[in-house]
Amino acid sequence: MGINFGTPQKGKNEMGILVDRELREYVVEVRRVNDRLMSIKLVVGQCTVNVVSAYAPHMGLDKEVPPNEKLFIGGDFNGHIGSNARVYDEVHRGFGFGEMNEGGTSLLDFAKAFGLVVANSCFLKREGHLVTFQNTVAKAQIDYLLLRRRDRGLCKDCKVIPGEILVTRHMLLVMDVGIMVKKRKMSARGRPRIRWGALTKDKAQELEGRLSVMGAWRSSGDANSMWSTTANCIREVLGVSTGVSGRHKGE
Repeated sequence: MGINFGTPQKGKNEMGILVDRELREYVVEVRRVNDRLMSIKLVVGQCTVNVVSAYAPHMGLDKEVPPNEKLFIGGDFNGHIGSNARVYDEVHRGFGFGEMNEGGTSLLDFAKAFGLVVANSCFLKREGHLVTFQNTVAKAQIDYLLLRRRDRGLCKDCKVIPGEILVTRHMLLVMDVGIMVKKRKMSARGRPRIRWGALTKDKAQELEGRLSVMGAWRSSGDANSMWSTTANCIREVLGVSTGVSGRHKGE
């Protein structure tokens, strides 16, 4: 399930961005420029990610994203970049569909000016994984995903999911992105810990004697009371530490 960060209005073709519920807490900003352009910002680990949803025209998409942040742009750009990169080999990796047209040239010029690369063109795919729009008379590649060229290594794959038709016969285009998230180390400081390392044969005998005299394990006693009495006795005999200690079962 996902959360829609769009703001639909009755009678209008609005756009939105779906975010997985597990990522919702990472969203720190939502910007709606107009009914054709919106973006969200997520902070994942040490990485700041900007996701832009756009519908042509595409001017101004990259101007406000700091260079140290990640940028991913996706949308219907209503242009054909074609299967031949021509003079755009730095932004078009040669794996497109159809013939380049004026709209595709405009998109590639934009990508070139802002240091982006078209993810759709980076992977060799069969036709069914390239075509993003199809009706009874035509099929085309007009929806694209872009990212900064220096972040090209983050993109592990990009393709259309055949058969997943959304609205107006557009197909579902997906991109796999790998971002490392460092796990926080759990600190045990401040939590009382039993000094199990102090448990010797003599200490064990002492514990046995004390518990026997106290009658801590009477069969008729309350389980919680029995455990509390036993735990307190163990702490008195072995001592406790508030520093970081090794992990021992039973603590």
